[in-house]
Amino acid sequence: MSGEHPSTRIVEGYARGGTDLAVDEVWAVEAHLEACRVCRDRLSAAVGTEAPAVAALVGTVWSGLEPRLAVTATMPRGRRRPARLSRWLTPTMVPWLAMVVGVVLLALLFDLAGTGSGEVSLVLLFAPVLPVLGVAASWSRGLDPAYELTSSAPRAGLPLVLRRTASVLGVVVPALLVGGWVTGVMVAQWLLPCLALTAATLALGGAIGVTRAAVALAAVWAAVVVAPTLATSRTAFALQTGGLPVWGLLLALGTGVVIARRGAYSVPGAPR
Repeated sequence: MSGEHPSTRIVEGYARGGTDLAVDEVWAVEAHLEACRVCRDRLSAAVGTEAPAVAALVGTVWSGLEPRLAVTATMPRGRRRPARLSRWLTPTMVPWLAMVVGVVLLALLFDLAGTGSGEVSLVLLFAPVLPVLGVAASWSRGLDPAYELTSSAPRAGLPLVLRRTASVLGVVVPALLVGGWVTGVMVAQWLLPCLALTAATLALGGAIGVTRAAVALAAVWAAVVVAPTLATSRTAFALQTGGLPVWGLLLALGTGVVIARRGAYSVPGAPR
């Protein structure tokens, strides 16, 4: 980038398909093009010289669409607001988030009724892994009918993954805060593992897919923490205050991997 606008090299490289540009450069130029008409005009001119086949294809498509667009009714202004919400979540996330919050309420009711697992709080036991399920639902080829369209859109890599992850945490964490406050569970006992597992899901998701990573980590949590805790009715070390430094280290490592491999989320099919 030179000054406030992309350089000629970047614009021409993007017109050719962006194969000779770094992932960060592609993200930057796409973000800039959304708000800069001057650079969109530069790109249009560059496509004509750098990719004449693409320019011809666009001209053919436009010649077929233009007569139809002239008679197509525009969407009412008031109905465009959900588009902003779709940047953060998909309609398929709503039932999954409702299910996750429902699990929190059920665990809270069992804790209050004293029908849980002895001295172990079910809210504490399930809190760290619940957001992982929401993250899996937020970026799943099988659950999102618009997955192909969304994943191929500009800036659909890590920024969109992080937005949807934030939307999951924004719903689940407040519910867990209320559950922890009512049952007397320390926030640090579940919040740090919760964030660490979420970061680990994103980090592992860059390699095998977000959904697969979430399922794998949920299975590991069930086998290593949930099953032994329910069997012995004793809080596992992973949920005790002594295990918090380990979770802090895992959170830092997961965040570092996500940052280092941020380009992996823009590869088609990566964040499955």
